[in-house]
Amino acid sequence: MLTIRREEPEDADAIARVHVHGWQAGYAGLMPAEVLSRLNPAAWAQRRRDLGTADPEHPFTTLLAEVDGVPAGFTTFGPYRNNQDRGDLDPTCGEVVAMYVEPAHWGDGTARALLAAAHAGLAARGWRHYRLWVLAGNTRARHFCERAGLSADGERTTYPVPLSGGRPPVRLDELRYAGRLDG
Repeated sequence: MLTIRREEPEDADAIARVHVHGWQAGYAGLMPAEVLSRLNPAAWAQRRRDLGTADPEHPFTTLLAEVDGVPAGFTTFGPYRNNQDRGDLDPTCGEVVAMYVEPAHWGDGTARALLAAAHAGLAARGWRHYRLWVLAGNTRARHFCERAGLSADGERTTYPVPLSGGRPPVRLDELRYAGRLDG
């Protein structure tokens, strides 16, 4: 049974594991293998705690999907981040900042349910439009967005992926998708 609920402070480790597994499976072949292999769920969980993502006053909301009580995915949404900067928020538009699902739950409806919950949460805040960023090479995510009624709006950016050893980051192209919340 699939349930979706708001993140609690004790969920940081579970959400970080889903996040890391989602990156490792979803970005395989897109990001360098060395980057994906060194992802550390404990460090990502601590970052969640440091950011206070479970705080009800935080500008972004994270919802956790569980299947039979086991974490299966999450989504984070809130105001649109101008230039993807959490310190520069656009109060006129919403954004799905993150959505990751455990690979074992790809295709089982978990992602659709999470997006629907994010959609409802954004609409409840009064926004009529929302956006999200997708790696250009992530055809699975792009098809998901398009099936969900989002469209690439022509905006592009690059996502810098840091490498070890002082090497310059790998820069991956991202596309912005946009959708309506009022219909």
